[in-house]
Parts: sequence; C-alpha cells; structure tokens
Amino acid sequence: MVTQIMLGDIAADVVLKDIKNVYFRVYPPTGTVRISAPRRMDMDTVRELARRKLDWIKRQQAKVRQQPREAPRHYVRGESHYVWGERYALTVAERDAAPSIELKPGLMLLGVRPGTDERRRRALTEKWYRAQIRNAVAPLLATWQPRMGVEVERVFVRRMKTKWGSCNYKACTVRFNTELARKPPECLEYIVVHELVHLLEPSHNARFYTLMDRFMPNWRTHREVLNRGRGTGPD
Repeated sequence: MVTQIMLGDIAADVVLKDIKNVYFRVYPPTGTVRISAPRRMDMDTVRELARRKLDWIKRQQAKVRQQPREAPRHYVRGESHYVWGERYALTVAERDAAPSIELKPGLMLLGVRPGTDERRRRALTEKWYRAQIRNAVAPLLATWQPRMGVEVERVFVRRMKTKWGSCNYKACTVRFNTELARKPPECLEYIVVHELVHLLEPSHNARFYTLMDRFMPNWRTHREVLNRGRGTGPD
C-alpha cells in the first residue's frame, strides 16, 4: 500500500516493505519522490527522516527536471526512434498485409494496414519492442544465472513508468521495462545482473552493492548511460 506524505510543498509516496533500511528515490521526468521503508517503521519516523533528506531531494529533482527528454511519439514518417541505442528514422508503409517492423540502415520500416491510427501503431511498435527484450534476455539469463548461482522462475516484460526492472525474490520472478530495447545492449545486461543480485540480496544494502561489484565491476558506468537523457527513471 502507498501512503503519501507532504514535505512542505513536495509530495512523497511511502511504501512499506520487508526491508531493513530506508531508501529515497527521485524519478524523471517530473521529480516524483518515492520512499521505501521497513514495515515496522511508523510514519512519523519516516517523515522525520525525509525532512533530513529534503535538501538532497530538492537537488535531485532539479537535476532530473533538467535532463533532456524525447518528444512524444506519434508514429508518423520521419520521427526518430531508438533501437539498442541506435537512432532510426521511422518510415510508415500502408499496405494490405499483416503488420510488420523491419530495420534497415538508419530506417525503421513500419508496415500497417490502411487507416491504422496512432493508438494501433503505438501498440504494434510496443509489442515489437517487447519481443526484442524477450529475445535478448534469454541468452543473458543463460549466461548469468549459472555464474551467480540463481535461477529465475518467470520473466515478464512490460512498460513501466518509474523502473527499469524489478524482482520478486520470494517468487523468483523478474520484470523488465520495454523501454530497455531503446537503450544500448549493455544497459539491459546491467539490469539483468541487478535483478538477479536481488535473488541473493533483496535490499539495496552494502551486501547488495558488494555483490554488484563482484559480478559486474563496471555497473556504475552502465547505470550512468542508462539514466542519461532518453527514457524513464532509474530502477
């Protein structure tokens, strides 16, 4: 359950979880504040800790609001779309055939039936991006699971507003944001490792970061690329 508290004129969402520490996150593009706290902690304590972090929260909000963002997509000819970090100009071909997407040097060719509206074009493109993620995740899991000594039961891919990925360590399931298919491939690999580490350590504590450093020493570089400019907020 999400509880909202006010820090002056800043609204913050508080989520109580089975964790040991309190975590503060500020998400692009508007600077949404989310606080994760242990279930045993009362809301007055959370509010007091948040007040102590208020200067940091304001700095982070200013930073994320200054980040450049992609313009809204309308899925029309000439629009820019990104696939694995590469820019493609969209070309739309209306034809009496099954919908398709094909990549050529610098071009993303979207084939649709005559009269297909923006909503349907968006849905077709998002479905294609989900397939890209699923195809790319499978070999990454095959590489990293035995290396880390973990095993995922189920993988989900969907559009997420505030996270690049998530992990349910009790059910051994992981989720990946469709938007990752727009980022460089190493960003997806970083999120795969990040979520698999959560099967070993559910919290973002010192042990979690020690494990990240062990399995992927350059993970901070990938995180910086992932959260730069285009896309959604950090995981």
